[in-house]
Amino acid sequence: MNLQTMRRFITVDEYHQMGETGIFKEDEHLELIDGKIVKMTPIGSRHASCVDRLNEFFVTHLTGRAIVRIQNPIYLSEHSELEPDIAITKRYEKAYITKHPEPKDIYLIVEVADTSINFDREVKIPLYAKAGIIEVWLVDLNEDCVEIYQKPAHDKYHIIYKKYGAETISPLSFPDYKITINELV
Repeated sequence: MNLQTMRRFITVDEYHQMGETGIFKEDEHLELIDGKIVKMTPIGSRHASCVDRLNEFFVTHLTGRAIVRIQNPIYLSEHSELEPDIAITKRYEKAYITKHPEPKDIYLIVEVADTSINFDREVKIPLYAKAGIIEVWLVDLNEDCVEIYQKPAHDKYHIIYKKYGAETISPLSFPDYKITINELV
């Protein structure tokens, strides 16, 4: 017998309704990825420390120019709402009170990874590219480097390179601010 499986992917609105009705536990770390609810891995101390250092750097340098969002939702499409470690977004008066930032609002996404490195590379980064996010940094705690992704088209980035050690990086949208890789990893 040939049984064809039918799947129904949920929307961001349905995902929010599920949360409002209490279907999810308060401490669950979930993301909606391509219409599927995905449980994220717990955040280890090295990962958290890296996010803290990046947060301090960005807040120090970008206050008044951008909003630094830490592990908060961004709306990518009708079926995807991710929670990157850091999203640098445009400033608006009363920003994001009625909706989460969309790709047009985002300057930079930063994902920090150790155990989730393959998931970030193979699932999340292609979604960011497909949505048109202009730049993504993937801080690879396993190799002590930062992978930089720029120039999105379809579901991939056309410019990809790595920086290590004493090398510096700057966000495309804020080239006057530099951070050393050693300061992050």
